[in-house]
Amino acid sequence: MPVSAEWIRQLPKVELHVHVEGSIRPETVLRLAEKNGISLPATDVDGLRHWYEFRDFAHFVEVYIKVTECVRTVEDLEFVLREFIRGQAEQNIVYTEATYTASTVETRCGIPFAEQLGALQRARAWGNDELGVDIQFVLDIVRGDRPERAMQVMHWVADSLGQGVCALGIAGFESRGTIIYREVFAEAQRLGIPVTAHAGETEGAWSVAETLDITGAHRIGHGIRSIEDPVLMRRLKDEGVVLEICPTSNVCLGVVPLLSQHPLPKLMEAGVAVTVNSDDPPMFGTTLTDEWIRCAETFQWDEATILRLNETAIEAAFLDDEAKRSIPRPSRSG
Repeated sequence: MPVSAEWIRQLPKVELHVHVEGSIRPETVLRLAEKNGISLPATDVDGLRHWYEFRDFAHFVEVYIKVTECVRTVEDLEFVLREFIRGQAEQNIVYTEATYTASTVETRCGIPFAEQLGALQRARAWGNDELGVDIQFVLDIVRGDRPERAMQVMHWVADSLGQGVCALGIAGFESRGTIIYREVFAEAQRLGIPVTAHAGETEGAWSVAETLDITGAHRIGHGIRSIEDPVLMRRLKDEGVVLEICPTSNVCLGVVPLLSQHPLPKLMEAGVAVTVNSDDPPMFGTTLTDEWIRCAETFQWDEATILRLNETAIEAAFLDDEAKRSIPRPSRSG
């Protein structure tokens, strides 16, 4: 039976791959830019949406950094966080693990990490108390940062784990590789820090294999280029590595030409564990709800498939078993 869009909207959902800074709404970007005297290449929402028509990944990163720089105070940050959490609650996303680049916010926005962490914790508490949803944060390393800076981010995670921070991540230009951070991730593994790592998006299967070898990641952000290597595919399946797939993002950045040509169904058929996510929703004109609806229509998913994928997200979350059991489970319609 075809899946009802309304049924998808009402589902209690879990999202594992969404970026806080990439989720700032266009109206808020404009408001913060005006407040803080930041010059943008657009002065209205339509102009920003045109700006978000990305030529390539480098253009996306350029836009992403500029949007981040519009946040200038801890009050700005807390406003952005609350708005993000409200947007998750409006979609009935009951639990989120959101990636947040604290190092960039410190260097480009001038907000010390201790103040950032306070804002993250206050926003999380507000979401729990006022909206009944939970969120934790993945602090990520940016490929290209010095190893010393990456080590500092790792220690931020180690010191705040269980206080609203749930994991260490790594993102940015995959072509820069991950090897220079070997010692950082070795220390993270020694300390028992969960890891999720971007790979296999703009670069091929080699990037996923290298990233797994260096980071010991439990999950891979994107990872769709793994389809190019049968040996890697078997490794993902055998090791239980979960891919955080963001279909519309992949189309908008030219990683795949059309949603109908996305390797997601083939990954599922091969037995690789996958989840569905929104990545940077307003930048790609999507939401997690939209992702589910588009995928259901394109790939002819039934309710059982969606329930199974949502359960995969719950099981892949960086939570203990008791916390996972407490997450509301959706049910079939009728």
